[in-house]
Amino acid sequence: MTDPQARLSRRTVLATGAAALAATALPAARADSRTIRLLVGFPAGGGTDAIARLLAERLREVLGQPVIVENKPGAGGQLAAQALKAAAPDGSTFFISHDHTISILPLVARQPGFDPAKDFVPVAGFADFVNALALSDATPAKSLREYVDWVRSAGQGKGAIGVPAPASVPEFLVKVIGDKHGLDLVAAPYRGSAPMITDLLGRQIAAGVGSIPDFIENHRAGRLKVVAVLGGRRQAALPEVPTFAELGLAGFEDMPYYGVFAPAGTPVDVRERFAAALAKVIAQREVHARLTAMGLSVAFSDGAKLAAREQAYRATWARIIRASGFQPQ
Repeated sequence: MTDPQARLSRRTVLATGAAALAATALPAARADSRTIRLLVGFPAGGGTDAIARLLAERLREVLGQPVIVENKPGAGGQLAAQALKAAAPDGSTFFISHDHTISILPLVARQPGFDPAKDFVPVAGFADFVNALALSDATPAKSLREYVDWVRSAGQGKGAIGVPAPASVPEFLVKVIGDKHGLDLVAAPYRGSAPMITDLLGRQIAAGVGSIPDFIENHRAGRLKVVAVLGGRRQAALPEVPTFAELGLAGFEDMPYYGVFAPAGTPVDVRERFAAALAKVIAQREVHARLTAMGLSVAFSDGAKLAAREQAYRATWARIIRASGFQPQ
């Protein structure tokens, strides 16, 4: 006859093991054939769009229901965020976003049309990334120093650098680069990274600041030159490219994030089911490799950790934006 204490011990061990697997186990849920929308605040063809489409493809398999990407470009993701706010909190709509829309827009826009703390709930984080400076063939420069010298000589100290959205981290970086090197640099805002890259490839603009996922394929193909990256270390996807800190421009070591958000009021079990599916997807060897090749540092974090990450990031940039003298518009 089995000892009751032994049975209790086995139950304890099993319970502990089950808890350890909770991050990757998909919670049980009733069958659901509804289509899930993944909102993206930037045009098709950009880095965020490519990431969302890769995840959507695999989420369909894990969740067993349709998952589509819905692009709502405009105002740095503001339109997509407003669409998320208006969506029913029933698990049919999620928002894949990086730091700009969630953390930066509320700091730089007088009326963004949403309040992340009240209107959204963090579901899961899945990656960090860094922004980078890329040069087009419109300039012969092959490094940040050569670009600075080229602007001084060919542009008489004046130049324009493309950014994916106005009043964004890339725009503030343009100002810092100009101030550091005594140049009159202005940020040229676009409606997302895709049209900015089109102009870089077409030599309509000499330089652009965006995320590594935006630039990496064209950099590898030799159509653009990434010459500096933010962050505290060189990136595995671009080990030959120095950090801005190495080049004398410190203070931008905090890496932006990618996360998934849902409308406020979305039930906990619905959010946890999606988060568990996302954890499974990014743990797949091929998906992890493809995201890493795009320049992401892939790591899963639950909703609570994503919320803490977002709040800390926003506090950091609130100080930087205030120090720059920028006034919300």
